[in-house]
Amino acid sequence: MASVLAPRLFVTLAALAFATSSASAQTLQKTAGFPERNISIIVPYGPGGGSDQVARAWGTAMQKVTGVAYQVENKDGGGGLAALPDFLARPKDGYTLLQHTDALASAEAAKQIDFKLGVEVLPLCITQATFSQLYIRPSETRFKDWASLLAYAKAKPGEVSLANIGVEGSMEVVQVQALEEAAGIKLKQISFDKPSERYAALLGGHTDVLFEQPGDVIKFLEAGQMKPVLSLLPDRPDAYKDVAALKDSGLGSVQSLQRIRAFWIHKDVPADRRAYLEKACEIAYNSPEFQTFNTQQLMHLSRSYYNASDSIPLLKNMIATYQKYMK
Repeated sequence: MASVLAPRLFVTLAALAFATSSASAQTLQKTAGFPERNISIIVPYGPGGGSDQVARAWGTAMQKVTGVAYQVENKDGGGGLAALPDFLARPKDGYTLLQHTDALASAEAAKQIDFKLGVEVLPLCITQATFSQLYIRPSETRFKDWASLLAYAKAKPGEVSLANIGVEGSMEVVQVQALEEAAGIKLKQISFDKPSERYAALLGGHTDVLFEQPGDVIKFLEAGQMKPVLSLLPDRPDAYKDVAALKDSGLGSVQSLQRIRAFWIHKDVPADRRAYLEKACEIAYNSPEFQTFNTQQLMHLSRSYYNASDSIPLLKNMIATYQKYMK
């Protein structure tokens, strides 16, 4: 348990370090009166999950930078795709932003959306990039770690159920499929749109395993209600040295797919407003409050911020990767 709690020790130090930065206290001069009213953030998943949490934390930081409030609108469904028509139909004035994940990249790869990322819809910034893990209940008696889970799954193909999110071709589904192929097992994936439903499914014994990012379930880890058994990274991160990773599990061929959380804007929003919001993103990200939040979410373990221009190559590489797995 010590490895799970260890990142908390760095929160105060991180906050103090960023508090001394002039950028963290910087504010922006409005551009032609923008913004003058509240800005909406459409989140395509339900309340309580990682996307909802980051939108609210980022919105709070952005309010201090821009002087206007940021209102989160949860519109879940369709593996994160149901919210897109509403976002695209809103006025292109900069007062509506979209918070979305790498699911957009997989959706483009699968031709589930009729627009191009970086063309019709533009990234303002990526504020989180992280890895995923597999979790079990600490009280589980059939298996206690990845080795015993793997042995059980091989002995009973299709019996082990896994709570996941997303549709065919999403990061979550593709990552598990790649793991199944390399490990020679078959899991029964069950999709839930709402994070709370996924977590309740594992905790209530309705599913055997949960696929999720560590920052999203940190409170369950600290409470001893969930136990990580496999980090979907090539090597073990310092915070999880007692948890198996891909290489030391003989799964080095499995590519680790990142969970990213980005903020998006429509291409038709006036360029000066886009530039204003892009700069605000950087300042908000570097604020003590958001850095404390990101450290609590274990986002300090690898690079977590990409500006608008840096986001494009990362997204293109992700799209290419998904296309490869889909083939």
